[in-house]
Amino acid sequence: MRCLAARVNYKTLIVICVLFTLVTLLLWNRCSSDRAALFPRDANGAFRAEGLEKRAAASESDGDVNGPAKQQSEEASPQEQQKAPPVVGGLNGNKAPGLKYEEIDCLVNEEYTVKGRREGAEVFLPFSWVEKYFEVYGKIAQYDGYDRFEFSHSYSKVYAQRAPYHPDGVFMSFEGYNVEVRDRVKCISGVEGVPLSTQWGPQGYFYPIQIAQYGLSHYSKNLTEKPPHVEVYETAEERDQSNRPGEWTVPKGCSITTVPDKSRFTNVKQFVVPENSEGASLQLGNSRDFIISFDLKFVTNGSVSVVLETTEKNQLFTVHYVTSSQLIAFKDRSITYGIGPRTSWSTLTRDLVTDLRKGVGLSNTKAVKQTKIMPRRVVRLVAKGKGFIDNVTISTTAHMAAFSAASDWLVRNQDEKGGWPIMVTRKLGEGFRSLDPGWYSAMAQGQAISTLVRAYLLTKDHAFLSSALRATAPYKLLSEQHGVKAVFMNKHDWYEEYPTSPSSFVLNGFMYSLIGLYDLKETAGEKLGREAKLLYDRGMESLKAMLPLYDTGSGTIYDLRHFALGTSPNLARWDYHTTHINQLQLISTIDESSVFKEFFKRWKSYLKGSRAKHN
Repeated sequence: MRCLAARVNYKTLIVICVLFTLVTLLLWNRCSSDRAALFPRDANGAFRAEGLEKRAAASESDGDVNGPAKQQSEEASPQEQQKAPPVVGGLNGNKAPGLKYEEIDCLVNEEYTVKGRREGAEVFLPFSWVEKYFEVYGKIAQYDGYDRFEFSHSYSKVYAQRAPYHPDGVFMSFEGYNVEVRDRVKCISGVEGVPLSTQWGPQGYFYPIQIAQYGLSHYSKNLTEKPPHVEVYETAEERDQSNRPGEWTVPKGCSITTVPDKSRFTNVKQFVVPENSEGASLQLGNSRDFIISFDLKFVTNGSVSVVLETTEKNQLFTVHYVTSSQLIAFKDRSITYGIGPRTSWSTLTRDLVTDLRKGVGLSNTKAVKQTKIMPRRVVRLVAKGKGFIDNVTISTTAHMAAFSAASDWLVRNQDEKGGWPIMVTRKLGEGFRSLDPGWYSAMAQGQAISTLVRAYLLTKDHAFLSSALRATAPYKLLSEQHGVKAVFMNKHDWYEEYPTSPSSFVLNGFMYSLIGLYDLKETAGEKLGREAKLLYDRGMESLKAMLPLYDTGSGTIYDLRHFALGTSPNLARWDYHTTHINQLQLISTIDESSVFKEFFKRWKSYLKGSRAKHN
């Protein structure tokens, strides 16, 4: 019996030991899992930063244009993403056996603590903290079913210049600009055909820099894109009847007739439609393209409206183009643009996507409200009043119409001193005097000249060249004389984007002003272009001498306010830094000085984290 009892006690002891061991293992695994949950892993086994994907998405959404962080980022040309190699371990093989992590506190500059993880001698910190602290960028991307983390030192990229620069060619990387979609563009004026800016005031004003960029971007797109698809709906010619896809619907008491127009040497459609009627309508039914164009002449007040089927639950919205000076209005799915009296023949070309979205997003603030609405189909055109219409088309693009609108606006709105006054107050920053309405900008003068030179080379109309030649006048006058010139250290002439007091010496605006002078001197010839050449040569001497002042060793400086005001430097955002690089790339093709190639190479390397050497 004593032997049996001894055996029973021995077995019981073994069972108790086994149970105790199992419980211990379960508790250990439970604790390990809880700690690991504090630091979730992505599909690559890397630590996920809280809010990372949201921040990456927000960074990407800034791109078009212009948001402030990517404007340009409009300066950057998209680059093809190369196919990524498979990640070792795949989606299900991220957890390496035997690796143990433990939580560790990281004391940052003896000021605050960040929770990190330690694996042996390695310490890992959350990327959400790294991103903010070092101002770097990253996101999780997927390639062929594999996740990987993409890290970058900057958010902006340098475009690859297509060819050496010429005054009749593409302007920098402006084929990637989409001025009209910027949220600080209120709309495209129906009267003027150019953008109305709200950058420094919600009421809206014509900003010559933005108008020149609008023209240059469409000019550049026209050179780089394939010809548009064009659908013709009305020409009033009998020979075109069989091929015309649309037909007119004319209510009782209204008329649509074909009549000859001697001034145009062609037939046109005359419409007599009371404004209180439902209107005479031309069926369109185009769901492919959304640029509408037609020739128009009114005898009385009237309107031409376009009915759109939209993505908003297939609801119909109507865009009205009326004979008034009203800028824009929106009410009950109706958007109204004033187009002026139109009592003589003119062509109205409108981007229906832009007109719809600017109308729906109309607000009393500086920025247009964001909207997801898009046109799905152009249903019909509706005419009211008494007038004539011809050449109704819908096309994929109409870049040269936009370029012509910008060029014509610049000729019409140049003042007697050769400038394009900016009619809004501008405060560059603390320490600078405000610029009162009516100030000139060297950047506006330069980009306007680049636009007008291209219009002259395209049309051979000397009105454009004459306007460009007159635009050099503000370059010769000091800022305090209502010009744009400053002198650095009593030696170097500088053309001011903002003619402030004291001088600000903004780099990108200065280089744009030089490019305009180059376009003019090359186009006008030795005699007419003598003054532009003199101004250009002086400016280039200043640029070569002063470029080092804008180099921080890891980026560039926007202006020289730290010199003028004794404040801290105004570092250039990455999109402005990239603009500096793109401008130097262009200038290096028109000037053989090695300084431009050297700074281009060095400043480009800063985008990937390169830094100047320490002492």
